[in-house]
Amino acid sequence: MRETLITAEGLEKLKQELEHLETTKRREIADRIKEAREFGDIAENAEYDDAKNEQAMLEQRIMQLQDKLRRSTVIDEKHIDTETVDVGAIVHVKDQKSGKSQKFRLVGAAEADPAEQKLSNESPIGKALIGAKKNEIVTVETPRGPKKKLKVTKIEAA
Repeated sequence: MRETLITAEGLEKLKQELEHLETTKRREIADRIKEAREFGDIAENAEYDDAKNEQAMLEQRIMQLQDKLRRSTVIDEKHIDTETVDVGAIVHVKDQKSGKSQKFRLVGAAEADPAEQKLSNESPIGKALIGAKKNEIVTVETPRGPKKKLKVTKIEAA
């Protein structure tokens, strides 16, 4: 079983989503199935088929969330080392070619969201940054194009 690192905030979001799906969403779909059955013959009932498909997708998502929660190990954010980059830290980097500065929070894969500057520790940039120290330049292999060179300018606790 593969362990997934997660922040306390990320764990809470997973729990809330699971709770919503197991209660409210399940009830809504059960009601749709019940309504669709009342339309008559279920063999040619598109409403019934749609509701049953949605139910199957919902149950699959619930199982995924339960699995993530079982495999999750919460990062102790009180003990984040600001000397070296690790999961849970906020890392400031400067692209050595473009001069552009960026800030990322390194998180486990379960809560990665590039739009929110939350990078997975399993992503190319995340892997390259783990263990780096302030003022260190790391080289990141990119799927397409040249390697990136990023200088760690600051490491802070979240």
